[in-house]
Amino acid sequence: MGLLSVVAVYGSGTKLSNGHLPAAYLVAIIAMLFTAHSYGRMARYVPVTGSAYAYTARGFGPSIGFLTGWAMLLDYLFMPMVNFMLCGLYVNSLFAGIPVWAGTLGCMVLVAIFSVIGVAWVGRMNAFVAAASILVVITFVTLAVLNAPAVDLHTVLQPALPSDAGFGPIFAAAAVVAFAFLGFDGVSTLAEETKEPQKNIPRGVILATLGAGLCYFLFSLAGSLIMPDWTQIQNVDAAGTELMQKAGGDTLMVVFVVVNVLGLILCGTAAQMSVSRVLFAMGRDGLMPKALATLHPRFKTPYVAAGLVTLLCITALFLTLDQAVYMINFGALIAFAMVNLSAVKSLYVDRKLRGGMGTLRNLVMPLIGFAFVAWLWTQLSLLSFALGLAWLAVGVIVLVVRKRSGAQVHLALDDEPAPAAEQRLETSLI
Repeated sequence: MGLLSVVAVYGSGTKLSNGHLPAAYLVAIIAMLFTAHSYGRMARYVPVTGSAYAYTARGFGPSIGFLTGWAMLLDYLFMPMVNFMLCGLYVNSLFAGIPVWAGTLGCMVLVAIFSVIGVAWVGRMNAFVAAASILVVITFVTLAVLNAPAVDLHTVLQPALPSDAGFGPIFAAAAVVAFAFLGFDGVSTLAEETKEPQKNIPRGVILATLGAGLCYFLFSLAGSLIMPDWTQIQNVDAAGTELMQKAGGDTLMVVFVVVNVLGLILCGTAAQMSVSRVLFAMGRDGLMPKALATLHPRFKTPYVAAGLVTLLCITALFLTLDQAVYMINFGALIAFAMVNLSAVKSLYVDRKLRGGMGTLRNLVMPLIGFAFVAWLWTQLSLLSFALGLAWLAVGVIVLVVRKRSGAQVHLALDDEPAPAAEQRLETSLI
């Protein structure tokens, strides 16, 4: 998840919301914060690789966990695809002689190499790109306000409030722009490679969601000021270049493309590492072939799983951006819903963490998060449901075949806090 990922769905989100994209982001921020809270709660008690798969498997058993992980694979498999596709689009916007497919393929090869090398360098590079992204966003927002046709209370509030059509378009757009938040859950997939995961994973999940959400809201609000008539957008898939050029001319547009391409490579690497680690966890637990749990002898990364993801990502050369985004949101929203339910089942029901703020943290907030996500899920297109349900059907077949083959399932519980320590953890951490 990069700060500039808001531009990936700016055009389609603005169209769906009928020019009220900031309002859609406010809805998405609320929904994602409740869900991020559930991820953080589960990360404290299940600090192992696997994210939604690991949490659901421990709450509802390996079979439901597998199907949740299978749905989540749509998120993680298509996320790097979207990054590769956007990279190709933006490279083509600067260098028209380079076909979109060539830029997409080049980004794919780079990410394949980086995902095997490991996570250490990603953090250092991400800090630089994050700082550059913040500067680009600040510059864009400033220039958009200064160069906007009109800036008054009405023009600022109008896109942040529902239109005459009500909340329908807002919720429909919120279900799509939730794509921009994807990645906060990826933090939890690296639990076994993080220092003090019980403390740092929950904090990182919440801060990443809140910080990115506010940035997205400001960006979309500035976009509505500099281009109040959203029908002027000529290329919906690469709307960011048009916004930047309108606000700050060619210079800002070029800087934006360069920073965004770097960010897309990093986000693609993070996404590919996340899905490879989910496959690693499922292979280790016996729900997928054991070969996926093979680590590189030098880099200690799941290189077999990473290689499989790269092969699957080649399909990005034959998909549209909208198709990839729809598939991501279907799988991601299922995973988010199940993590909210798993927080209730694992923490409130099974572990009986109900004292003090326990009921609020482990029951009320996860159920609110589930309700928000369930509503957003109903706003997705029929195409999303058709393809997503077909994917789940394949997952059921895989699960049945694995069970009939006699595969042994073992859930790793490394570093899970002992019951005696859970109440101390509950009262000592926010």
